[in-house]
Amino acid sequence: MRLLIVGRLSSELVTASKIAMNRGASVTHADGIDQGLATLRAKGGDLVMVDVGLDIRRLVQALSDERIRTPVVACGIASDARAAVAAIQAGAKEYIPLPPDPELIAAVLEAVAADARSFIWRDPSMERVVRLAEQVARSEASVLITGESGTGKEVLARHVHAKSNRAGRPFVSVNCAAIPEALLESELFGHEKGAFTGAVARRIGRFEEANGGTLLLDEISEMDVRLQSKLLRALQERVIDRVGGAAPVKVDIRVLATSNRNLADEVKKGTFREDLYYRLNVVHLRLPALRERLADILELTAHFARKYAELNGLPLRPLAREAQALVARNPWPGNVRELENTIHRAVLLAQGAEIGPEAILSPEGESLAAPTAASGPVERAASAAEAATRGLVGRTVADVERDLILDTLDHCLGNRTHAARILGISIRTLRNKLNEYVEAGVKVAEPGGVRAMAAYG
Repeated sequence: MRLLIVGRLSSELVTASKIAMNRGASVTHADGIDQGLATLRAKGGDLVMVDVGLDIRRLVQALSDERIRTPVVACGIASDARAAVAAIQAGAKEYIPLPPDPELIAAVLEAVAADARSFIWRDPSMERVVRLAEQVARSEASVLITGESGTGKEVLARHVHAKSNRAGRPFVSVNCAAIPEALLESELFGHEKGAFTGAVARRIGRFEEANGGTLLLDEISEMDVRLQSKLLRALQERVIDRVGGAAPVKVDIRVLATSNRNLADEVKKGTFREDLYYRLNVVHLRLPALRERLADILELTAHFARKYAELNGLPLRPLAREAQALVARNPWPGNVRELENTIHRAVLLAQGAEIGPEAILSPEGESLAAPTAASGPVERAASAAEAATRGLVGRTVADVERDLILDTLDHCLGNRTHAARILGISIRTLRNKLNEYVEAGVKVAEPGGVRAMAAYG
């Protein structure tokens, strides 16, 4: 976490700085708005804390004009309510009263540092992807993450960074689809003053901002072919050229990339460079769609129900059986992102002790395709069995057997005797199987414990 404090260093701001440093933040100080902008252009930053007495509106507008997306929080004397309101209206994300409360400072830092979504999985198909991701995380290899929109590609990229040797360094993400083609080169590589209209000062790009850490090129398939050539040179030679610059700049980064398209097909079409494709595709992680991860649907549903109940100050309500069946049957074309929004909406609309199917609605307020009234326990069980069978298609018998044994062992809290009895095999056969899995590097539950099935990136 890189924190920039802008303002004259009073005793209160010094205290805030010490609290932030004690929480692991790297703190830089600037006396005024112009010096603060110069610092962000030269070094980047994750959060700006600015004295409420300064021109916050000018700072926020300057950051917007120069496409610097660092969030701004204001701080000032606790009793000055009018200044606090004005700071929020000027564009500050939050107001921190002084003298600073250590817990409040910690909460703001944590909110900025933490990813918006927790990284949660339970389905075996997802566990295989995560296992491979963690296996290669400590290497310097480039990683290509593919999957449909909303499957959690950026969340997985952050998990790779968190498990890497660069975890304590910056993680910088660039959405190549959201930045106009004419501006993306400057966004990535930076520019010198006067390089183009609006370049009011030298500014480092995302490559330099991520120096020592990880750079995520999100939706890289949207990048223009001409810019791909410059990107390839940066990856091969570890140097970049600022727009309008006279000398190359060395960088030390690891690059991760995501795409919701098949890049091999894009290479055949001529819209993506083949040499860049092979440079990025050292390791390929394909995220399955949510409809292929039946076990993840209910796990994520429970997580989002807890998250948004806490966020909105509402009582925690579990999903009723009918609501769970409805969620499990839905195809979720928008994947995790659509599921999250749907459960958020359900938490707000639910009444009573549970979240019922009547609260599971589309954004337009329409009910999802629920099971018919005639559907009884037999039909619902058949539907669940059909969904479970679909999840096995494409997997080997050995993989299915392994997951069945390990899940049963989890259910028995690691008790080998009970697990063998449920599985209908001898304890010797079970032990032999478990020894094979341990030798292959698979986590096996010990008596009294379970394998980890959820992680937070």
